[in-house]
Amino acid sequence: MADSVPKSTRQTLDRLYDDPEDRLKSLFGLTPDDTEIEATRTVFKALSNEYRIRILEALRDGELCACEIQVVLDAPQSTVASHLRELKDAGLVNTRRQGKWTYYRIGDTAVLQLLDIADALAEETA
Repeated sequence: MADSVPKSTRQTLDRLYDDPEDRLKSLFGLTPDDTEIEATRTVFKALSNEYRIRILEALRDGELCACEIQVVLDAPQSTVASHLRELKDAGLVNTRRQGKWTYYRIGDTAVLQLLDIADALAEETA
């Protein structure tokens, strides 16, 4: 990996650090694992859609069946099912079957904290 560092970057590190090779090793240690990046990307991809955010906000108050979520979104069943599948695949919602109905709930309250943080950041930039 050290061979992939551009010459100009190496020259800069030589000027900045007594031991540029040691600094390079520590910088390479900051490189996140691909699996970790993919998991984070999946969560943010799931959160990047208005319908999915609306679903999560509706689930703050407790579980809802798919037909209730359809009412909340004012969207067809196929659209709701697609968005619920994306949220479930990302681990943001869990399901419970009761007879022929499927109920959805927040998978981990951390997702609600993430939405709250996003709201706070948006308020700060407004």
